[in-house]
Amino acid sequence: MTGLSSPSRPRERRGRNRTEPSGGTGGGNTRSVRPVRLAPLDLLGLGLLGIRTRKLRAALSALGISIGIATMIVVTGIPASSQQALMAELSALGTNMLRAEPVPNEQSPVLLPEESIDMVRRVGPVTKVSAVANTHATVRRSDRIAANDFSGLTVLAAKLDLLGAVSADVASGRFFSRADERFPTAVLGSRAATRLGFGRLAPGEPAPQIYIDKRWFSVIGILEPVPLAADLDQTVLVGWPAAKELLRFKGNPTVIYVRATESRLEDVRGVLAATVFPELPGQVTVSRPSDALAAKRATQNSFSSLFIGLAGVALLVGGIGVANTMFISVLERRREIGLRRALGASRGQIRGQFLTESVALSGLGGLVGTLLGVLATVGYATYQGWPPVVPLVSVAGGCLGALVVGVAAGVYPSVRASRLTPTEALSAT
Repeated sequence: MTGLSSPSRPRERRGRNRTEPSGGTGGGNTRSVRPVRLAPLDLLGLGLLGIRTRKLRAALSALGISIGIATMIVVTGIPASSQQALMAELSALGTNMLRAEPVPNEQSPVLLPEESIDMVRRVGPVTKVSAVANTHATVRRSDRIAANDFSGLTVLAAKLDLLGAVSADVASGRFFSRADERFPTAVLGSRAATRLGFGRLAPGEPAPQIYIDKRWFSVIGILEPVPLAADLDQTVLVGWPAAKELLRFKGNPTVIYVRATESRLEDVRGVLAATVFPELPGQVTVSRPSDALAAKRATQNSFSSLFIGLAGVALLVGGIGVANTMFISVLERRREIGLRRALGASRGQIRGQFLTESVALSGLGGLVGTLLGVLATVGYATYQGWPPVVPLVSVAGGCLGALVVGVAAGVYPSVRASRLTPTEALSAT
């Protein structure tokens, strides 16, 4: 029995030695030992080690990427501010305004339906609609002037929302209110006021009067020149309800002013005639879009292409600077890499260290560059009298682009560093 049992004990020991976990105190198989995984905070601290120990070089590297990001924001922000000012000037030329009126016909004048204004207002892209109508009334400075010696000015019935539709302003006095438009009140165009002998209306004094179709009308306002509707400068405007009651006006509009979304302006123009006069759309003429609209669209497209190109160049320059810095850093720190490898650091830890350092450098430069770019853009735009515009896409793209550039610039140096063997790194001079 003893002879049969004795050989089995060594086999059991050998089996236990094979199944013993490696890496224990007994000195198992060292090839299966796994390195300790670094926590994210430890990896960040390790990546920032090179920045803390080489402050001047890190500052210069961050300065390079910050100049690139600041350049990107400046070359997009300043043109965007200039573009905003230019777009405002072009919009003031009536890029989104159309004008509909009947075809001139002296023998049988075409009368637009009174409800055509409300019909145009129902068109989706239309934002503003207003109208004026010729009352065929005559106006004189006073009743002492001969009836056949009238001023040659046109008396128009006007809607309350006329000023907004034609971008007009009041020079003195006021425009019609819901109370004024029902009474014999008048608002003069700039040239009409000069021809009738009016300068400015003094506040607090009684309103001067003019004689329209043997009725006295009180002048309550004088308009500034209207560039978008120059014919209004030499007209006398009266309220729409007052014209119906006092001047035998039937309510048919003569000119309809339409404001629409610029991107849909051509579509609105295509349906405007049929909307204004469904029975006879051929008897309605519609103005074509302003040439300023084409100029505005061309300006927007050219600025967009310029922004993309300049931003790409700025990011490329910054990325090359960071990549060059990280590559030199790997060459100078070969002994440090070899020592860490000899102490058990894995290739992944070496890659993570240098990649973290690259991203940290780029992120720091991106934040500083974003701040400098925003301040420079706002300062220059304010100095030029432009509305400061800092595209949010540029700000977000600057910060995110800096991180992306940091990753791209640190990939090759970090991989190169991780491939160094301990003996190769420690033997470097």
